[in-house]
Formats: sequence, C-alpha cells, structure tokens
Amino acid sequence: MSTPTPTTLKVTLPLLAKTIDHSLLHPTMADADILAGLQIAASYNVATACVKPYLIPSAKAALAGTDVLVCPVIGFPHGNSTTSTKVFEAREAAKAGGKEIDMVINIGKALGGEWEYVSQEIRAVNEAVVKEGAILKVIFENDYLGEKEIIKLCEICTEVGVAFAKTSTGYGFVKQGNGMYNYKGATAEHLKLMRKHCGDGVQIKAAGGVRTLDDLLYVMSLGVTRIGATATVAILEEAKRRGIGEEPVEVKVKAGLGAESGGY
Repeated sequence: MSTPTPTTLKVTLPLLAKTIDHSLLHPTMADADILAGLQIAASYNVATACVKPYLIPSAKAALAGTDVLVCPVIGFPHGNSTTSTKVFEAREAAKAGGKEIDMVINIGKALGGEWEYVSQEIRAVNEAVVKEGAILKVIFENDYLGEKEIIKLCEICTEVGVAFAKTSTGYGFVKQGNGMYNYKGATAEHLKLMRKHCGDGVQIKAAGGVRTLDDLLYVMSLGVTRIGATATVAILEEAKRRGIGEEPVEVKVKAGLGAESGGY
C-alpha cells in the first residue's frame, strides 16, 4: 500500500536551503560567472554548490567559512568515460575537496541491459569516494530510460549503498517529433517510482524542472530530500515572501510540477 502524498509540510527557510544543490554547470559559464554563483550559494547557505571538476579549488576558497559543501560532477553529462577514468576523476575530485560527487551512469550499458557492468562501475566509484570521505549521487538520466531501467538502477543503488539516486543531469536532451531537442528532467511519475524502489538508506535528488517554491514543496512531499537548481534565489526569496523563516511553519503543497521541460 503506497503512502499518501502529504498536502502540507512543516518547513523552515534553512531546511529549504539545505535541500538545494546550487548548479553552476552550464558549459558557457565563465569562471567569473561561477564565482558569482558561488557567492549566491554561500549567502543563501544551500547544501552544496555543483561545479565542474577543475573549479574545486576555487569553490573551496569561495565557500570557506560556510557549511556549504563542494559538489563536483563526474563523467558529466553523458556518462561515457571508462570506469577507470570515472574512478580516477571521482577520487581526485574527493581528494581536492569535493564532499558530494554526482556521477552519470553509462546510459548505453543500462539500455543494453549490461547490468553487471553498470553495477560494478557504480560500486567502484562509490568505494573510491567513500574512502576519501565523500558521498556519491548516481545520476540516471531518466529521459533516456524506461521504467524497467529506472527500477533496476534503484535496486543497484540500494545494493551498493550509495547516498543518493538522482533523476537527471539537466542536459539529457531527447529529439522530439518536430526535430527539436528538449527534456523533462524530474517528473512526479519518476520520483514516485524512484522513492518506491530505492531502499530507505538511499535519498532521492530531483534535477531539471524544479524552478519554483511550489515545485520544491511538491517534490519534497514525494520524498525528495535534495534538488539541483539554478533558480535558488527565486525559490528562497519566494519562501521569504510567504513568511517562511527560522521557525517552523506549515505550508500547503500544490500537486504537480509547474514546469515539465527546459533548462536545469
């Protein structure tokens, strides 16, 4: 029997901030843009700043004195590096100061049903980062996958014991019928599926499409404990306008994600 989705949540501004990984990953972002984004991450005291691996030292310096963690991405965004390359990249990222590592699976191997390969890769990367004192988030890229693959990945993540299963990179564009490329990112259907099939020790991260406070509250009601977002300022400023502050307040949850496609 499924657990009913809550219609209200009790939240604080710090709690909402700590559900956010502030994303600084767009390929066109220059270092100055990313440094400005790191200041946003610091000032809003989010959970982490998601950065490109070469920027780990800069991110550490910019976030010094805060409890905002550095979250580099590995095999990003398409997951096609060899396992040994991912392990090396993840280990070096953790040694450099990355405390949470977001890694993309080998999507083609998953679609081909080569689950031993997928499982061994996730396990190898997880062991490498945990040994260095970091945790692993495993990115599925749900837009490319069917329900069967998502369930299997949840089972693998549970068996391996990773910290998070994550929906998307924000860059998993699929060719549409009109020839244009777009993606859905995190959807309610997939989030419910992931929460159902991941063990209690595996948290769920939603990325792509969570752009408003109502979006955030809704995915939280589905069991999501972390989101990847570029709309950090908009989300948290809206929370302030609604009277959410340091003390717990009860807020209504509006069903559904307000935006189903577009950028990370």
